[in-house]
Amino acid sequence: MASRTAVSSPALLLVALLLSCAIMMSSAAPRLEEEAPNKEEPELPPHLPVPELLVPEHELPPFPEVHLPPKPELPPFPEVDLPPKPELPEVKLPPKPETPGVPEFHFPWTPGHRVYL
Repeated sequence: MASRTAVSSPALLLVALLLSCAIMMSSAAPRLEEEAPNKEEPELPPHLPVPELLVPEHELPPFPEVHLPPKPELPPFPEVDLPPKPELPEVKLPPKPETPGVPEFHFPWTPGHRVYL
């Protein structure tokens, strides 16, 4: 089992590293804002219109006729003589127990609490 100092030492190191990164980033942000020149975004030329493509109209070739052989007829299903279903004995079950209801619970009212209705 690891001791508490062995577990807390890496955690303490990670917290210290996180804090140092946060401090460095917060101090670097104002310097970057000062150094960055205020350039306005250059205006882009308007888009050129897209020419419409001319598609020659043509007809589809006629669909070829397909001659399939006739479907074979299936033989009729044979009749099967099954034995009669056995009668199951009647089973008497004990009466179903009543499930207990959910008891009502109300939080105790204490002075100073607001009641919203």
